Amino acid sequence: MIRGDSLSRDRDHFDWPLFIAAVSIALLGVVNLYSATSVYSGSRAELYISQVYWLFMGGIIGGVLIAIDYRHLERLGYVLYTFGVFSLALVFVLARDVRGSARWIEFGAFRFQPSEFMKIFLVIALAKYLHDDPRNEGRTLRDLAIPAALTAVPALLVLKQPDLGTTLILVFVFLTIAAVTRVRWRSAALFVVSIVIAIPIIWEYVLLEYQRARVLVFLHPEEDLLHRGWHAHHSRVAIGNGGLFGNGYLRGTQNQFLFLPDQFTDFPFPVFAEEWGFVGGVILVCLYAFLVVWGIRIASMAKDRFGAVLGVGCAAIIFWHALINLGMTSGVLPVVGVTLPLFSYGGSSVTTVMVAIALLMSVSMRRYSGVASLERL
Repeated sequence: MIRGDSLSRDRDHFDWPLFIAAVSIALLGVVNLYSATSVYSGSRAELYISQVYWLFMGGIIGGVLIAIDYRHLERLGYVLYTFGVFSLALVFVLARDVRGSARWIEFGAFRFQPSEFMKIFLVIALAKYLHDDPRNEGRTLRDLAIPAALTAVPALLVLKQPDLGTTLILVFVFLTIAAVTRVRWRSAALFVVSIVIAIPIIWEYVLLEYQRARVLVFLHPEEDLLHRGWHAHHSRVAIGNGGLFGNGYLRGTQNQFLFLPDQFTDFPFPVFAEEWGFVGGVILVCLYAFLVVWGIRIASMAKDRFGAVLGVGCAAIIFWHALINLGMTSGVLPVVGVTLPLFSYGGSSVTTVMVAIALLMSVSMRRYSGVASLERL
């Protein structure tokens, strides 16, 4: 139960900087989504309305999570994780194949993507485990075996869908959390060597043919511009066309003439950069950088280990999503299906990010008793 005096005290510490940054990105995303879909007719032209709806629903869910002390989630850590894994397994039974992937479960008009919510469930489960198992002297690879297993189960299920982008997010979030839990340097070095040795095996036996092709196109983009290299090529062209201040709203030629594929899901940034230019792109990147840095700051000031790991995990979700999406759309990274937080269209994606931000705000609002927890990880 939430006591009135406690809730009132927490409300006095509402994290306005985090809230304003998140709302700013979301509003820019809706404006950009309207432009990205303006060339279409029918239901696709009204996707921005659906985005507003999901932002509203995400806001309601986020408001509830902000009002509740985040420490109540600790008891539900493994329950939520089990539900998430079960939902991922259910995908293979109930999901309908869309463009070669089975990722969404549908109940009538309602459709959701379990792998998106699994990111939050995994962070909560890892936070609970690391909170219950403190190792102040530093962790070895053996100490991280159970957290690694907790990550591997959903990651392998998501990879089977197949969804390499979300798989990478799950793995990178785990690695980020592991990095701040004071892994012993010898264990860290051994892990890096193991990854390097495993790269040929992953390339040959884990990645699918089209995933390997994307890496090859990234390394040699000029060899297949009309097929597999189309996405990355026209994405770079759109960003370059924007110049310093952009071509103006609704005036991006790459978008208006339909050269940009998936411009409202995986490639919204080129639409924005072409219309608002380098200056607009820098402003958006700075907003994401602020979210991540502020999230790490919240984690470092959390009142307990659970809140600290929860904060790091939520900040990591935003960081890796933004880094991979901006990297692939600008040609710095290979193309994978990773959305831009609060900017790309998608109800599950938007809701997941808003939940992550709400959890950060919950940790922030209740940080005023205790000392910085990252020092104890």
